[in-house]
Amino acid sequence: MNVTREPSEIRERLAEITGQTIDISVEIRVPLWTDYGRNLKIGKRVFINDNVQITDLGGIELADDVLIGPGAMLLSVNHPLDPAKRHAVEVQPIHIERNAWIGAGAKVLAGVTVGENAVVGAGAVVTKSVPANTVVAGVPAKVIKTIEQVD
Repeated sequence: MNVTREPSEIRERLAEITGQTIDISVEIRVPLWTDYGRNLKIGKRVFINDNVQITDLGGIELADDVLIGPGAMLLSVNHPLDPAKRHAVEVQPIHIERNAWIGAGAKVLAGVTVGENAVVGAGAVVTKSVPANTVVAGVPAKVIKTIEQVD
């Protein structure tokens, strides 16, 4: 998947990798890196920019209308801090809820849910779940703003 291709070819290849139908509304820029793919669920109207890394062993769900910026990383795998157990793998799912936006170079770690309409600033490292309708930024990511709903 790391060569320039037509959007339909990219969707077809990702469908093979993930074992699901990828909606025609999904746009993916390559290269895209994933370790398994079978644990990745992609909603409708999702946009994934180039150089995104997805480690999906723990499961990753991208709801409808999610945007992921270039160079972002979604990492559902971790290792224990205990040196004697460090080679073990700990997995927890990542959920990116409807209309969330993950900025360029941001890292979302295992066990995190990014709430509906939330924004993760470029370069942020998200170690804890992000409430809906908020903007987080920094290392580690912290809420810096609430997004007001416009009717």
